Amino acid sequence: MGRVSGKIALVTGGALGLGEAMSLLLAKEGAKVVVTDVKEKEGQATADAIKQAGGEAIFLKHDVVNESEWKTVIAETEKAFGGLDILVNNAGVVVMKSVEDTTLEDWRWLHSINLDAVFLGTKYGIESMKKSGGGSIINISSIEGIIADPNLFAYNSSKAGVRLLTKSAALHCAKSGYGIRINSVHPGYTWTPMVEQAIDELGGTKEVIDQVKSLHPIGRYGQPIDIANGVLFLASEESSFMTGSELVIDGGYTAQ
Repeated sequence: MGRVSGKIALVTGGALGLGEAMSLLLAKEGAKVVVTDVKEKEGQATADAIKQAGGEAIFLKHDVVNESEWKTVIAETEKAFGGLDILVNNAGVVVMKSVEDTTLEDWRWLHSINLDAVFLGTKYGIESMKKSGGGSIINISSIEGIIADPNLFAYNSSKAGVRLLTKSAALHCAKSGYGIRINSVHPGYTWTPMVEQAIDELGGTKEVIDQVKSLHPIGRYGQPIDIANGVLFLASEESSFMTGSELVIDGGYTAQ
């Protein structure tokens, strides 16, 4: 308990799935949490759950592709809790199409959320954390930012972009002496609403579920808490010698 005690954390896409698990765990370990999402009802429910468990949290509606909303959310976070120590750029979407089937509209929409928003979050997160002398930014990429899938063309591109964006920003902050660490997390298939949607698009049968599960040598899907535990580690001082790194949490998927 208390691994991020007294820290102020902002989690995008905090309403459901990975973001919900991250928000709850960071709060359990002592952080004051700002949950942001476009899903107001579910996002408020996450914040309420934190408060009901004795933690501190607020919910802010937040379209992560909107630069002015980033400025507002950061300002509201500083106003509510006095600063920003931890930022998790988690919000993301998926389009299951090959290069031939992907439209320019698909491409631009997906990259606006999966990559442009991570740029904005990283940029304005650094600006805020510089005021207090440091912090930890955690960008959620994917195993699909390391290896490719023929039917995840735009998703592959966006998550690979997150991987290198993270390294470049991490080097900049380290060499500038900001005390800000920036790392990426690369989950395997984790049982969340997004993965459930993808499974449904593949047919949703038990055969499909088992086939995707079998891609992970450890023999199961990831659970949101598996990824949240990695985020907690990167948010805490336990990872103080890590920056520009990629934390792969994939049940052995990319070891093959």
